[in-house]
Amino acid sequence: MSQNFIQSAIDAPKNDFDLSLRPPHFSEFQGQARVRERLELMVQAATQRGDVLEHTLLSGPPGLGKTTLAFILANAMGVNIKTTSGPMIERAGDLAGLLTTLERGDILFIDEIHRLQPTIEEYLYPAMEDFRLDIIIDQGPNARSIRLNLPKFTLLGATTRAGMISAPLRSRFGMTNRLDYYTVPELCAIIDRSASLIGVGIDHEGCDAIASRSRGTPRIANNLLRWVRDYAQVKADRHISKPIAEKALEMLEIDSDGLDEMDKRILEALVIRFQGGPVGLNSLAVSIGEDVGTIEEVHEPFLIQKGFVKRTAQGRTALPLAFQKLGIKPASGSQGELF
Repeated sequence: MSQNFIQSAIDAPKNDFDLSLRPPHFSEFQGQARVRERLELMVQAATQRGDVLEHTLLSGPPGLGKTTLAFILANAMGVNIKTTSGPMIERAGDLAGLLTTLERGDILFIDEIHRLQPTIEEYLYPAMEDFRLDIIIDQGPNARSIRLNLPKFTLLGATTRAGMISAPLRSRFGMTNRLDYYTVPELCAIIDRSASLIGVGIDHEGCDAIASRSRGTPRIANNLLRWVRDYAQVKADRHISKPIAEKALEMLEIDSDGLDEMDKRILEALVIRFQGGPVGLNSLAVSIGEDVGTIEEVHEPFLIQKGFVKRTAQGRTALPLAFQKLGIKPASGSQGELF
């Protein structure tokens, strides 16, 4: 249950619950202080000049607030925002349909922009630089080009794979910002605000219990809060304390370090079956019956961040914290003693 819960918390951001908790202004946005400061300054400068915002790229792991910041920027500038994602733009006509409905200053937000097709990128370059769109109509001898003049707009791109964005596209963004994982105090502030919005009481210890298990991600924190809210509604008096939060999260098999069942299976495979590694990702995936992509994108980043696992040229290696977590002493000469 916990594995699917964490997966859905990462992969399904735009449900009604999540949208209702998005802060509408910079003043309510917690964390990412340096990114927030840069964006606020950019908004202030553009407003003073009567200009539009620079094209901006937001990168970082899922669930950290890229979409939220896009809506905050649109709200701060008082403009409309149209949202789409890279895989949804399949033809030049799709892109033209989006761009031609924009007004001056409007924001086009493309999520997962690294998944744009190369041909679509080629159409996007003159749109970003010269605010024009040249579309080829028909084929062969009847082919002709139509130029569409576009209003000055802002492209906001969001990506979880910044390295997959082509250099020509990246160079056309005036500003690039990377969002990092949140600290426990920052997540506590987010959880406290969300709890007040959904009408549930929570104390500081309850906030801390949820925040410490949220993988540094606000989206997961809000999803865990919703689950704990349901637990408190049925099992308690709708007030979330530390014992209530811990019991609720135990039902999801999420421990005090934020590890779920699949995380522990990964550590057990590394430490017990492969004596600490190194082991290739494919072999690790087969040994625990999990998809390679799920391990690499969902579980591994958190395990590396927490210091349980290390990537090496030879494969994945368990670090001493992984042995300690499982209560196993590294064998003499094992990889676990090297780090």
